Formats: sequence, C-alpha cells, structure tokens
Amino acid sequence: MDSINSPEFQLQNYDQSQHRNAVDETLNAPQDDEAETPQQFSLPRADGGTEAWLFLAGCFMIEALIWGFPYSYGVFQEYYTNNLDFAHGSSGIAIIGTSSTGIMYLGAPFVFAALQYWPRMRRLSSIIGLAITTMALVASSFAQTVWQLILTQGVLYAVGGSLLYSPAIYYLDEWFVQRKGFAFGVMWAGTGTSGLVIPLIMNWGLEKYGFRTMLRAWAVTLVLLSLPLLYFVKPRLPPSTTSTPRRISLSFLLTPTFLLLQTGNIFEGLGFFIPSLYLPTYARSLGLSSLASTLTVSLFNSTSVVGQIGLGALTDRVHVTTVILISTLGSVGSVFLLWGFSLTLPTLCIFALSYGVFAGGFTSTWTGVIKEVRRQEPGAEIGVLFGVLAAGRGVGAVVCGPLSEALLADRPWVGKAKGGYGTEFGALIVFTGCTAMLGGVSWVGRRAGWV
Repeated sequence: MDSINSPEFQLQNYDQSQHRNAVDETLNAPQDDEAETPQQFSLPRADGGTEAWLFLAGCFMIEALIWGFPYSYGVFQEYYTNNLDFAHGSSGIAIIGTSSTGIMYLGAPFVFAALQYWPRMRRLSSIIGLAITTMALVASSFAQTVWQLILTQGVLYAVGGSLLYSPAIYYLDEWFVQRKGFAFGVMWAGTGTSGLVIPLIMNWGLEKYGFRTMLRAWAVTLVLLSLPLLYFVKPRLPPSTTSTPRRISLSFLLTPTFLLLQTGNIFEGLGFFIPSLYLPTYARSLGLSSLASTLTVSLFNSTSVVGQIGLGALTDRVHVTTVILISTLGSVGSVFLLWGFSLTLPTLCIFALSYGVFAGGFTSTWTGVIKEVRRQEPGAEIGVLFGVLAAGRGVGAVVCGPLSEALLADRPWVGKAKGGYGTEFGALIVFTGCTAMLGGVSWVGRRAGWV
C-alpha cells in the first residue's frame, strides 16, 4: 500500500489519466448511425513502436533544423565581424545570435500558454512558424546593416522557430510516458548533431559564396526538410471534442521546489552561451586558422548530443538534483581547468568536448525538474512548465550578448595572468565558470531540505 501512495505512483497515474481522459472523451462523443466501430479510436503504442520512433525521429530533425542554426551563430559572428559591410556596427553583432536564441526561450511561456489554451491550433502553429522562419532567412539575406540582421536573423527567425517547434513538446508528452527523460534527451540531441555539421558547412559556404547566398540556401533547405517531417510530428491522442479553452494553472510558480530549480536554471543560462559564441574568436586570437576555429564549435555541439541523451536518461532513474550536480561539476572543471589554460588547439578542443558533454546536456534535466514540480502540483501542464523553464534560460541568452561585450571591454588580467586568463577573454572565462557553479544551487537546496 505504501507504494500506491508514493509520489512516483501518483505521477505515473496522473500522466496515464491524461491519456485515458482524452480517449474517453472521444469514445463517449455522440456517434451517427454510419459511424465506425470504436476500434477506429485505438491509440498507437506509447513509449515504443514504429509510430512512436518515427515521431521521435521527426522531433530530432525539427530540433536540429530550428535550434542548430542559431546555436552555430559563432561562425556567422566571426564572418560579420570581419565583413567591411558591418564594420561600423560591430558592437551589436553578438546581439544577433543571442536575440534569436533568447527570444525563442523568452517567448516560450507565451507560445506554450497559447497552445495550451487553444490546443486545436498546434498543427497550424507549425505551418505558420515554418513560413515565418523561411521569410526571416530570406529577408536577412538582403540586410545592409547590423540592426536589420538583428530584426530578421535574430528576432523574426526566433518568432517563427518558436511557433514551428513548440507543438512537438506537447506531442512528445503524449507519445512517451515512462521514458520521457530519454525521449526529450534524444530530441534535444538534434541541436548538437546539427551543430556538428552546420558550422562546417556555413564556414565553407560563407568563405566561398558569402552570407547572402548561404542564408537563402538554408531557407530552401529548411522548407524541403521540414515539410515532410510535419506529417510524422503529430499528436498521439485524438483532438478534444470540446471547443472550450483549457484553464491554465500557474500555482506551481510559488512552490519552493520550482523557485529553487528555476534559480539554478537561470544562473546556468547566464554563462552557458558564451563559449559557443566566442570559441571561434578566441581560437583566431591564438593565431589558429578559420577551419580550426570552426572546429571548436562543432566539437562542442557534437558532444552535447552525448550529454543530452545521457543526462536525459539519468533523470528517469535518479533525482534531478543529482543529475544537475554531475552537469555542474563537469562544466565548472571544464571552464576553469581547461579553457582557462588553453593556448593551443589540442587543449581548446578538449575543453570543447568536455564542456559539450556536461553543460550541453543541462537542458535535459528539465524533464526531471518538471517531474519534481508536478509531484507537488499535479495540475501543472508540461507545456507551460517547459515554457517557463525556457524563459529562465532565455534571460541568460538575451543578457549574454551585451554582457559579454562589456566583459571584453574590461581586461583586468591581460599580461598579468597565465593561459586564457591573461588574454582579453579572461573575464569571460571566469564569469562562465562562476555561473556554471551557481547552476548547481538546487543540489545544495536539496541537502538543506528545500526540495
């Protein structure tokens, strides 16, 4: 009897009850004389089966296409910085990349809340999002100034990307119940996988054809690959027969568990984006080639695949704060011990590989965070929770651009310290390490009994 009263059993029943309620609502709807038998409402298998794996593969690709591009922005940043057309506005170049990732994160609560309120709009949202994202890429290829790139490659791309990507989060919650952490890890690994390939392709294309051609080529690629995927990225449960908008509960926002876990999430996000933005520039400052500079971003993104899947699977087995501690210790050690003393390509590559595993997989802990919050607030919807967590990370993505430029302007240890600490990037390295350390605050909170 104790196991029946446990939070794990109650959470499992809650997830499964959502599925049963949706099916019951459809089965109990009035049927006409020619209606088919109830067998037409049999649901595809959850947590496995051909349709579930095809769905997950589609989510992986959507993730790769939408998030892989802005996560590879470091290559574009180096190109724009050295492009005479944008030299007069170079101080805002970093904002292009951080605005695209930041707005997708910060806008997530509003997009997820809208899709929760009007669930029938989820399929249409993906189509509209694909159209806006394509328009943003084409428009950015005509940009003449940095602020135009911020509006198109940054802001407009983020709006379209959010609308295209967000419905998949709701659908994944239906397709995977027992293996949710693993499934989200596989989906989010799409960013790392594309982040391995896209920087190399973009570096080659930018040098040979320029940014205008490459942005238009990526727009065409996005349309050709995304349209077929939308057939597989679909809901598992039948749509609700009622047109009444669903109530959105935000009571979880005031729970101690959520506040502590979200605090760590925000801290970690403040410094997370700095290496992916500045590794190519840092490598060039050491006299390395353009290809070697691009390689650092590719290595970081490639091992984040391992981190996403590995840490995601761990959240299905151990407490989320334990997984966060693993991510924190690995990230802090990578920054202070590897990046801080990296003055050659081999050590810089080792840092990129290590940081990708531990810091790149941090977002996979969100499934564990959601599970812990829903233990206390069973009525909290996964989409709304995901949106608020994404917004917390978005704070870091948005602040990162102007903050990093300010840190670069202040060079307190140039010529006074060893390794990377003695370069113009010394303050960035220390800031990244400190924020990664603060990202593990939830583990301390659990030891104190706050979680």
